[in-house]
Parts: sequence; C-alpha cells; structure tokens
Amino acid sequence: MTDASIQRAFFLLLLVFITAAFFWLIRSFLQPIFWAVALAIVFYPGHALIARRLPNRPALAATLSVFVVLFLVVLPIIGIVAAVTTEASAMYQAIRSGDISLGSLFENLSARLPQISALLESAGIDFDQLSSQFSSSAVAISQFIASSALQIGQDTLRVAVFFILMLYLLFFCLKDGDKLLDELIHALPFGDERERHLLDRFAQVSRATIKGTLVIGAVQGAIGGITFAALGIQAPVLWGVVMALLSIVPAVGPALIWVPATIVLAFEGNLISAAVLLIVGALVISLADNVLRPILVGRDTRMPDYLVLLSTLGGLTAFGLAGVVIGPIIAAFFLSVWAMAVEEFEHFDKPSGADQPSQEES
Repeated sequence: MTDASIQRAFFLLLLVFITAAFFWLIRSFLQPIFWAVALAIVFYPGHALIARRLPNRPALAATLSVFVVLFLVVLPIIGIVAAVTTEASAMYQAIRSGDISLGSLFENLSARLPQISALLESAGIDFDQLSSQFSSSAVAISQFIASSALQIGQDTLRVAVFFILMLYLLFFCLKDGDKLLDELIHALPFGDERERHLLDRFAQVSRATIKGTLVIGAVQGAIGGITFAALGIQAPVLWGVVMALLSIVPAVGPALIWVPATIVLAFEGNLISAAVLLIVGALVISLADNVLRPILVGRDTRMPDYLVLLSTLGGLTAFGLAGVVIGPIIAAFFLSVWAMAVEEFEHFDKPSGADQPSQEES
C-alpha cells in the first residue's frame, strides 16, 4: 500500500469512529432531532410562503413558522396528553372500584342474547371464567394506559426540555434548510444528482406519509371523540386518541372502537344514541380516510396500506410512540432507495448502443 492509501484508510477509520462517537454523544436527543426534521419537511412549503413575503429576513420567517407549528401542533398535543392522563386515571379508578364493571356488561349482553351463552357452552367455553378473564384483562389494559399516561404527565421537566429543543432545532432546519441540504449533498459520496433526486423523493414521500398517517388519524380521532362526548360516553378524549392510533389498521381502523360502543349503547336501551353513533361512524369517520387520503397523500406518493401498517407497528416496537411516524418514514426511505436502485440497474443492463439508431435504420 502507498502512503496515500494508508493515510486515506486511517482517515476513513477516524471518520467512522468520530461519527459513531458523536451519535453516541447525542443519543438521548435523537427524538427531538428527528421530530424537528420531520416537522421541517411537513411545514416547509408553508414556511416557503412566509419566507417569500419576508425577503432577506430568514430568521424572522423561521421564527414565525415555528410559532405556527407551536400553536397548530405542540400546544394541542400537550392539551391532549393532559386530558388523556386525567381520563385514563379516572377510568382505571372507576374499573378498580367497581363503578364500571365490564364483566357485568358482558353478562348483560349475554342475558339479552341467550344464543351467545348457548354458543359458548356448545364450544366448551366456561362463560363465568370468560367473564372473569374479560374483566381482569380490562383492568390490566386500563392500568397500563393510566400508568403510561401518568408517566408522561409526571415527567414534565423532560417533556419540556424535549419540546424546547425540538422547536430550537426546527428554527434552524427552516432557516438554514437549503444550506444544510446542499452541504449534505456535497458531503455524500453518491453523486450530487443522484443524492438530490433521492432526498427530494424522500421528502416528497415522507411528507405524504406523515400527512396520510397523522392528519387522517387526527381527523378521525377528533370526530370520534367529539361524537363520544356529545353522546355522554365516558373518556371521549381517550377513546378519540385510541381511534386515531387505530386509523393505521386498514379497512377497520376506528371501527374497532365505535362499533362495540354502538352495540353497548343499543343493548343499554339508548337506541337514539346508538343510531347517531352508527351514522357518524359509518358515514363520517370511516369515509374520512377515503375522502382525505387522495387529497393529502395523492396517488403517486402513496405507500401500500399493508406497508404503512407493518412499518408503523415495527416503529412502535422499536421506538415507542414516536415510531408511529419514524416507521413509515423509514419505509418511505426504503421505497425511495429501491426505486433509484431499479433505475440504476435498468441503466446498467441497457446495451450501450440501445439508444442509438443503427446505420441501417438511419
């Protein structure tokens, strides 16, 4: 090996080591960094409009954009977390004290429909044991939701630092986004044209995926929560958040919540409330996905529903609640890279003279 090769090998080793050390150093702040970048990707078109009205004042434009994000995203999320914390804790206490007995509810439904008991007995299932297991499972689930929500609510200092750091980084992503992107393209060794195409495609698909996952889920959850509150169903904010999270499940989604709620209302004798919830659920909540997704996502950038579901579940497993967005973005990046790879392979496989007409043809 020549001296130049040895020097380059040691330099690359140093580069890998110092990069790994840097990411290890900031590992506790990767989520605020990610959310800052994700919000910058989503809100950059709106920031560009503000920046055009404030030429030569990028700092002011970025500051105004950050305030827009603060009032449209951050403050509503803080309010929702606080409401979910309160409602989940109250529901857990009501279930534990017996004010809400899901086992009794299951028994009442079975008493109204004797066929259920007969069907269970014919299948060799002990109805009393099933009712007990149903109640204990409900207590365990509500306890998990309450403890998780309380943990978020009690860890106020960490949450505050998280949001402040995220907004601070968002300011610089919006203010210096073009410059940072140019420096990244210049630094990566894949070819500037290929890198710019990849990053543009990644931003396009990521923006569409985030809007398709979060905005549609938020709309469905909001409609469901407002309907639950209007009908007097307990913990409407909590159930609205659950419906928003379930919106990633193809075909059924929020129906996993509002359909059982409709059945319970009907068997309790609240036929008008059950009819209202059925109409709103079938004609508004369920159809919101079909109406909004083509508008927000479009057809060219939409990921398959099964890939959205798998990437979201994988993201939840790997990254916690942030995985709802991180998972689909990684999937979007996966699709973008492979789309470019297919184009590259087709280019390599094409004969060098394929695009040139032969002398006989000319």
